[in-house]
Amino acid sequence: MNVPINWLVGIQGGAAVAVLAVLLLVEHLHPFFDFFREERKAWSVHLARNLTLALTNTLIVALVFAGLWVFASEWAHSRGIGLMNVLAGSNELSWLHAIGAILLLDAWTYWWHRLNHRVPLLWRFHRVHHADARMDVTTAGRFHAGEIVLSSVLRMAVIVAVGAYAWELILYETMMFAVVQFHHANIGLPPRLDKALRWVIVTPSMHKVHHSRLQPETDSNYSAFLSIWDRLFRSLKLRANPKEIDFGLDEFDDARHATLVGLLKMPLEKSKRG
Repeated sequence: MNVPINWLVGIQGGAAVAVLAVLLLVEHLHPFFDFFREERKAWSVHLARNLTLALTNTLIVALVFAGLWVFASEWAHSRGIGLMNVLAGSNELSWLHAIGAILLLDAWTYWWHRLNHRVPLLWRFHRVHHADARMDVTTAGRFHAGEIVLSSVLRMAVIVAVGAYAWELILYETMMFAVVQFHHANIGLPPRLDKALRWVIVTPSMHKVHHSRLQPETDSNYSAFLSIWDRLFRSLKLRANPKEIDFGLDEFDDARHATLVGLLKMPLEKSKRG
């Protein structure tokens, strides 16, 4: 593709910041849960903590892994390796190739997320994300750096196996993270609109169930972008009244786990799930 990769990365970052700003405003004007009513200081601390983790993870990916992902993509294409190269050829501007790559990347995201709930070692890192009892748009970037490193290393193999071009990966990441921000946001949609949208993408009411502290609900709704995977692999759960959902993890509600240091140390602590 003729457009420089660094331009595309800039567009991706700009899109993430723009979506964050819009959703923060909507949350402020029409919050689904009144988490921070009369608690502006608590909201500021919550915002700073989650965005610090998000920025740290962004820097890790940009400085360490982005170049490796581009290298993996170019290496695969120079050798004709990858499922989409076999099925759709090596035409970089083929929409069949792009659509197939995006679907395969999203399927991998679903299964990686599901593994994070099933494998005790992975869950130790992933519970940093689920321990947020006041989920909002900033929770979308609240992940432990250990989880980001593990997923980023594995993504190199996924890029090769899929045969994804770097621009396809960036396009997917841009769309996927915008939807992730959307469905983590402390907002609610009219029920009919939410129902219609979730035939295609993950919606706020759908993902709120995933952040429930009830384990059968926590272990559901693993899709990040397209909702088809939860339907296909029978992991979809819904709540008639999302207002009744209680976010967080029972074992990590105390104040020491709410600090940045506490979140970084969380994978070292044992819990009922490992």
